[in-house]
Amino acid sequence: MGEAPARIEQQPATERDLHDPALYINRELSLLEFNHRVLEQAKDTTNPLLERLRFLCISSTNLDEFFEIRVAGLMQKAEVGAIQGGADQMQPTEVLAAIGERAHELVDEQYRVLNDVLIPQLADEGIHFVRRSEWTDEQERWLRNYFENELLPVISPMGLDPAHPFPRILNKSLNFIVSLRGKDAFGRNGGTAIVQAPRALPRVIQLPPGKKGNGRHDFVFLTSVIHTFVEQLFPGMRVRGCYQFRVTRNSDLFVDEEEVDDLLLALEGELASRRYGDGVRLEIADNCPDDMADFLLRRFGLERDSLYQVNGPVNLNRLLAVYDLVDRADLKYPAFQQAVPTGMHPNASIFDTIARRDILLHHPFDSFTPVLDFLRQAAGDPKVLAVKQTLYRTGPDSPVVDQLVAAAKAGKEVTVVVELRARFDEQENITLANRLQEAGAHVVYGIVGYKTHAKMILVVRREKRGLRNYIHLGTGNYHTKTARAYTDYGLLSANRSLGQDVHNMFLQLTSLGRVPAMNRLLHAPFTLHSGLLDRIAAERDRARAGEPARIIAKLNSLVEPKIIAALYEAAAAGVSIDLIVRGMCCLRPGVEGISENIRVRSLVGRFLEHTRVYYFAGGGQPQVWLSSADWMERNFFRRVETCFPIENRRIRERLVRELESYLADNTQAWLLSSDGRYERAVAAEGEEPYSVQQALLAEAAESQQNP
Repeated sequence: MGEAPARIEQQPATERDLHDPALYINRELSLLEFNHRVLEQAKDTTNPLLERLRFLCISSTNLDEFFEIRVAGLMQKAEVGAIQGGADQMQPTEVLAAIGERAHELVDEQYRVLNDVLIPQLADEGIHFVRRSEWTDEQERWLRNYFENELLPVISPMGLDPAHPFPRILNKSLNFIVSLRGKDAFGRNGGTAIVQAPRALPRVIQLPPGKKGNGRHDFVFLTSVIHTFVEQLFPGMRVRGCYQFRVTRNSDLFVDEEEVDDLLLALEGELASRRYGDGVRLEIADNCPDDMADFLLRRFGLERDSLYQVNGPVNLNRLLAVYDLVDRADLKYPAFQQAVPTGMHPNASIFDTIARRDILLHHPFDSFTPVLDFLRQAAGDPKVLAVKQTLYRTGPDSPVVDQLVAAAKAGKEVTVVVELRARFDEQENITLANRLQEAGAHVVYGIVGYKTHAKMILVVRREKRGLRNYIHLGTGNYHTKTARAYTDYGLLSANRSLGQDVHNMFLQLTSLGRVPAMNRLLHAPFTLHSGLLDRIAAERDRARAGEPARIIAKLNSLVEPKIIAALYEAAAAGVSIDLIVRGMCCLRPGVEGISENIRVRSLVGRFLEHTRVYYFAGGGQPQVWLSSADWMERNFFRRVETCFPIENRRIRERLVRELESYLADNTQAWLLSSDGRYERAVAAEGEEPYSVQQALLAEAAESQQNP
C-alpha cells in the first residue's frame, strides 16, 4: 500500500550526505499518490454528490496522462536498458514495478467507489445508470431504435483473418473484441472481430422524457447498448462473447527543433502520430477470457502487468457528461460571488487605477474580468502603442485572444509569444497562432529548446511624461475557464523597474542577443535557480547565527535535488520550513537530524491549487515572491519562467496572511510523513474545522457586500 518506508539511518546533518538517495521520494510514485488524494475527494461525503463523481472522473483523466507521458517514458528507458535514476536512484524497471502495484490498487478503488458508493447514492437521488437487465420493454425498444439509427450507420466491425488484419486502434478509444460462431455469407467459420466505437458517439446516453420514471434522470452506458445489439453487426452469426477494451498509448511528442525550419508545421505533423504511439496500458472488461486478453496484449506489445481488468466502462472520464446533463444545483458546489477590486470596474480607467497602486488578484476568489478589461481597454485606447503577451494555455474561443485580435486590427503593435508545445493543447495553440497572424499580430514561438512558461502582458502607453509600461504578471494561464477552477495570483502594476524587466523579457523571447540584466525579476533558465538557492542559504545563515529564520513555499511540485538539499541544510541549521506542495514532492520531511523542521502538506479541494508563492523571513525584512515556476528541473533549466517580488507592503502582508491560512486548513489538507505516506489533517480536540478555500470565498463575497 503505497511506497515502502525507506530505511533512514539517523545521523547528524553534518555527517550525513544530503544527496543520499534514501532522503528522496521517487517523483512518479509521488505523483501517483496525488491521484489517490484526488480519488479520496470522490469518497468524501462532505462534498456534493455530483462533485464527487467529477473528482472520480478527474482521477481517471490524471491517470490517463500519467500513463501516456510518465509511464511511457519509463518504458522507453527500460527498453534501452537505461540505469540512471533520479535523486532517489530507483531504476526504471524498479519504478515501473512499484507503479504497477500502486496503479492497480488505484484502478480497483476507482471502480469500487463507482459501483459500490456513487452509483447507489446517485440512484437514491433519482439519477440512475440503468443496467441491461433492468430495461423496461419501452426502454429496450427506444434503445434498439437508437442503435439502428444512430450507431449502426457509423460502426464498422472488422473481422480478423488474413485479408482483414488487426485494425489500428486509436489512443484511448472505446473498442470491443467479439467472439463469433457460425458461418458468414462467404462460408467462413466464425472467429474474432473488432468493433470500434467512433469518438463522436456519447459514452453515456440519456433516456428521453417518457422513457423514464417520475422525474428521474435515467442513463445507459454506450457499452451496454453495443453489447445488447452487437449481433446486428454480424447477421446470421452468434456472438459468443463481447468485451470492451481500451489501449493507452505513448502520447509524448518529439520534435527536433534544431532540425526543423517551422515549428508549427513540424508539430502539426507530429500530432497525428500521437494517436498511434506505442501501447503502455490495456484496460479490458473483467469478464474477458484470458485467451482473448492475452491476444490483445500480444497485439499491443504489452506484458501481463500492463493489463487492467475493470468492472465498468473503460473510460471513467466520459461519466463527466452526467455532471452537465443533470440540472441539480443541490448536488453541486454552490455558486460563488467573485470579488472585483475597487477601481477595477469596466467603466473605470484601468490605467489610472494601476498608475495609482499595484493590484493583486487571487483567482477564482477575485474575478478574472480585470485582466480582460486590461486588454480590452488597451485595444481601444488611442494612447496605447503596443501590446505584448505570452500564451501557454488559453482554451478554444478565448476572450483573451479576441482582445489581442481587436488590438491588432486597431493598429496596435501586437506581439504574442505562443507556446505551441503546451502538452495536449498543441492543436488549439496552433489554431490561435494562425488566427492572430491573420489579424496582423506578430507571432513567435519562443526560444529553440525552451518552453515559454512565463505569464506576462506588457502594454506600452504614451502619456504626458513619455512612454509608460503597464504589466500583468501571473502564476497561471490566461484561460478564462480555469480562472474559475484554479487558484492563481496575478499582479497588475505600473512599477517602472518591473515594467522594464518585462520589456527585457520580451526582447529576449523575440530577438537575438545576450541576456539582459534584470532590475527585480528572477528568471529561468538564468537566475531563478541560483536566486532561490541564495535566499534559502541566507535563511540558513541567519539560523546558524541564532536569529529567527523561516521559509514558506507554496507550489505544485518539488522535485529538483539541489533545492531539496538546500532545504535540508537550512532545516538542519534551525530554519522553520513549511511547504504546501499540491502534487509531486520528493523531499522527506521529519527525518531526525535532517528535516525535523520541515512540514509538508498538500491541499486538495474544490479548486485546483495552482499558485506559486515563496516567502523568506529575511531577518525582519520579509521577501515574498510570486512565480510561474515550480521547483523542478524543467522549470529551472528548460523553460522560460518569471519570478517577481511583491514590494507593496499591503499586498505582501495579504499574501503572508493567506499563506498562514493555508497552513491552518484542517479539512482539505494532507500531511506528508517521512515514509512517503500522506495522512489527512484533522481538527485537534476543541479546534473548529477550517477550510481555507471556503474562508477565501466568504471573504470575497463579504468584500462585495461591504466594499
